[in-house]
Amino acid sequence: MKAARQHPWTFFAVALSALLIGAPAQAVVAAGGTPTALHGETDGNAETERQAVSREIERFRSSPISISQAMAIAEARHAGATTADVSFDGASGVPVYRVKTLHNDRIWRHTINAATGELIGGEAALPLAELDLDDRSNLAALGAIRHRLADAVHVAERAASGKAISGGLVRERGRLNFAIVVISGGNLKEVILKPPGARAK
Repeated sequence: MKAARQHPWTFFAVALSALLIGAPAQAVVAAGGTPTALHGETDGNAETERQAVSREIERFRSSPISISQAMAIAEARHAGATTADVSFDGASGVPVYRVKTLHNDRIWRHTINAATGELIGGEAALPLAELDLDDRSNLAALGAIRHRLADAVHVAERAASGKAISGGLVRERGRLNFAIVVISGGNLKEVILKPPGARAK
C-alpha cells in the first residue's frame, strides 16, 4: 500500500461488526461493537444504536471542519502542543470536535465547532499529576515519539480510504499505539498504528 511505504508505521485495520462490511485485504475482522467515540444515549437496543450512529455519521459528513483542522485549531492555542485525543460529537445541538492536547505538563480540553472552527466555552486544563499512572505513562510516551496523532490520522485515512472521525492513544502489550476510527463508504473501520519509536513501559 502506498501510504505504508511512505510512512514507517505498522498498522492493521479492524472492520467493526454489524454496521460494517468488508475491510482492506490486510485487515483483521473482529467481533466488536460501535467505536466508543460513536456511542450515543441508547437503551442498548441494536437498532436504536445503529440509528444513533447513522445520525452521528451524517452530521459528521455535513460538517465543513475536518478532524485534522480541529486538531490544528486546538494545537495553535499553545505553541508546541500536541493532540492526545480527538473525537467528533454530533449528539448535541451543535456538532463539535472534542480535542485534548498535551502542553507543559497539562492536558488541555477544547471544544471546536465543527461548522465554524470556533472554540466553544474556553479551555479547561488538568495537570498531568492528577491523572492515573497509566495515563501519565501514555502521555510521557507520546511526548517521546517523533510522530503525532495528526500523522496517524493521515496514514489511517489513506489506509482505510476514508475520513477519520476520532483518534487517540491506546496501549497494547506494553506498546503505545494510535487508534483511529475512519468512515469509509458506509463502513466504520478502526485502524491501529504502531508509531516507530514508541517503547514498551
